[in-house]
Amino acid sequence: MPRFLPLILFLLGTASLDAATIERIWLTHAVNDSARITVNWETDTPGPSLVEYGSDGTLGKEAGSTEAVTLHHVEIPLDQETPRHFYRVRSGADESAVYSFKGYTGEVIRVGLFADRGYARDRNLSILVKEDLHLLLTAGDNVASLHEKGLEGTRAFSDFIDSQRDLFRGTPFMPVLGNHDRELSPRGPKPPAHAVYDIEATDYRAFFPLPDEGWKWRFDLTGHGVRFLALDANHISDAGTTWQTNQPVTRDSVQHRWYATEVARSDAPFLITVNNERNATMRGYDGGAWLPPFQKASAVITGFGYFGERAEVGGVPYFNTCLKGNGDLYKDPQSAFVTQEDNYLLLTFTKDAPTMRVEIKNLAGETLDTRVINRR
Repeated sequence: MPRFLPLILFLLGTASLDAATIERIWLTHAVNDSARITVNWETDTPGPSLVEYGSDGTLGKEAGSTEAVTLHHVEIPLDQETPRHFYRVRSGADESAVYSFKGYTGEVIRVGLFADRGYARDRNLSILVKEDLHLLLTAGDNVASLHEKGLEGTRAFSDFIDSQRDLFRGTPFMPVLGNHDRELSPRGPKPPAHAVYDIEATDYRAFFPLPDEGWKWRFDLTGHGVRFLALDANHISDAGTTWQTNQPVTRDSVQHRWYATEVARSDAPFLITVNNERNATMRGYDGGAWLPPFQKASAVITGFGYFGERAEVGGVPYFNTCLKGNGDLYKDPQSAFVTQEDNYLLLTFTKDAPTMRVEIKNLAGETLDTRVINRR
């Protein structure tokens, strides 16, 4: 054996052992439609970003950046005819296994939606993997705060992804803001001298590439006639104090004007609104400014309270969902169904169908309530 061969083999073996497996991966859409997706991951040390992708496990296509970063975001195009997409990520010696996610093809699209993971971290979300979803949304409060020891800033969101890695690396994910997702310090018994919340949601927006400003966004599944509108609404009664958490929602605000314009469009048969404030509070805010545009939606969904609920106002259903269902009950005056079981929503859309369906389900996957909704 050549004199230096054992050393060379040792060094090669060491290099192989040093290669880290990337497991914390999440998928988001940073644009308004479903033709592109962003693959996100983290590494311990700065490095370049590369995504290999394709319509089967052989991959074959690449996209990436040479910039050295630890928080990686790479957008790739999606073939709209492909039923399943495959990908792998690399950063220097670090790489992942090959994972896959469903394309937005076929007759039926299944969308899951949950809320308040920040205070339900012990709940097992494996049922959402079993639901075989095309898309996953939240209605806010994805984390408990941005100041918990060891989970400050974006590390809170890293821990959130780690809580269900299979789910987030195999399902495109579109979160919505709650107040806890930007909480910089404890709230306290009265408004302090400093701002408690980051109104701009800097860490959240850095971690989750989302359409538009990120704190509000629109996302379309045009093949199935679906539009999602995410609002930044939570603790709206604290506006103007150091407890203010969200962007303004008054009738003359940028957010309200944007929403009114979007719901007035007629190119989406099904329009789903998602936020994190109590539905009845939003309907009555600023002289009832939100009620008329809400009534043009197919459904309004929030994660405000620790319970599950469906209320009915003028033919439009208003849902509350929460992974922690055993908290205080703030029933909507127009409540038609309520549960204090841990719950999530399943939205089902069938191509060219006259209706869609929303189910309130418990974490055993049992349907507690079903609402069929007609096209707008």
